[in-house]
Amino acid sequence: MKVGIIGVGTVGASVANILRDNKDIITARAGCEIEPAIGVVNNLNKKRDVTIELTDDLEKVLNDDSIDVIVELMGGIERPYEIIKKALANGKAVVTANKALLAYHRYELQDLAGDTPFEYEASVAGGIPIINALRDGLTANNILSIRGIMNGTCNYMLTKMINEGIDYDTILKEAQELGYAEADPTFDVGGFDAAHKLLILGSIAYGIDVKPEDILIEGIQNISSEDIDFAKEFNYSIKLLTIAKKVDNEIELRVHPSLIPNHEMISKVDGVMNGVSVIGDKVGETMYYGAGAGGDATASAVIANIIDIARRGKGAPMLGFETPHGKNLKLMPKENIRTKYYLRLRVEDKAGVLAKIATILGSKNISIEKMIQKPLNRTCAHILLSTHTSTEKDVIEALKTIEEAGVVTGKTAMIRIED
Repeated sequence: MKVGIIGVGTVGASVANILRDNKDIITARAGCEIEPAIGVVNNLNKKRDVTIELTDDLEKVLNDDSIDVIVELMGGIERPYEIIKKALANGKAVVTANKALLAYHRYELQDLAGDTPFEYEASVAGGIPIINALRDGLTANNILSIRGIMNGTCNYMLTKMINEGIDYDTILKEAQELGYAEADPTFDVGGFDAAHKLLILGSIAYGIDVKPEDILIEGIQNISSEDIDFAKEFNYSIKLLTIAKKVDNEIELRVHPSLIPNHEMISKVDGVMNGVSVIGDKVGETMYYGAGAGGDATASAVIANIIDIARRGKGAPMLGFETPHGKNLKLMPKENIRTKYYLRLRVEDKAGVLAKIATILGSKNISIEKMIQKPLNRTCAHILLSTHTSTEKDVIEALKTIEEAGVVTGKTAMIRIED
């Protein structure tokens, strides 16, 4: 079996080198020899640590009848979509790690692929086999919920902020210096990378077709030392959490920072590692942990897909179902989300302020569960509080009323609590 790799960067080079270095064991497991035949790059003059032939002629690979599998690792959305469509039209199996592509075009690609193998394990959580776990290992279950920590950059930053007291700006700079965060980190710290991965898992679990613009996405940019202190005081960790949850005939899909009780397994996923918790109606909770990024970890998932293609020949349904399911399920409107909330309010340090806040919250059926007041200076203080379960709509309206009433001196911060 011959493989063409489109995009020979960190992951593409790892794919080529692992196929070479572990050739014997891969051949034994696949039942045939898998050869990384050629790689497509934009710049042939750039030095790359690979021994395979390189070309900048994409058509040469797409139209080569000897190439059985196209591995797409170039990134982006529309250009790789067009390339993969052509590869499928030419009868070539496809493996991709491109989460952004799948966030927007997964259903179109499933229709185009048909019986042609199309695999994408590396698109979510790097080397963790969460796609196959959902699509194959848990197929007997109705999936009740998925909660994931699926962005190593954010998890690294939040772990350092909690464990070492480092502020956001300092740890962001450190993450950039270490190569965990890009020069423009918005895609990671804004929650968009994690959201793309969530949509892929949501499609496999529930058959729901929505785009990133349809769901709740918030990042970690506004997490402060006061939020960290509140979390520690009440035995919470703060994580950027991806959540997919079935509630009656509606599906919640959301990405945002969350306060998670320290006794829960997913709260213990620290540093650049990823973790995903899946609850099935028959199996209960299963937990998946490992490296969510990196050349070799991601390449491991890519090669597992290639081996699977070699074993099966014919493609299984890309999203895991032969016939459509989830027709009666719809995306839950953001305003109907029900959870607990943590609020950080900057107020004037004077009598009656807390009572006024409590009255406004009470008018929206929001009750206070825990509260801390921390002086900021001689005239101002922070009120840090958590609520009992409320709706997103009521909390947003209450915060708007509080701000319009002049009770607070700045924008109120909000973090949802998942327990």
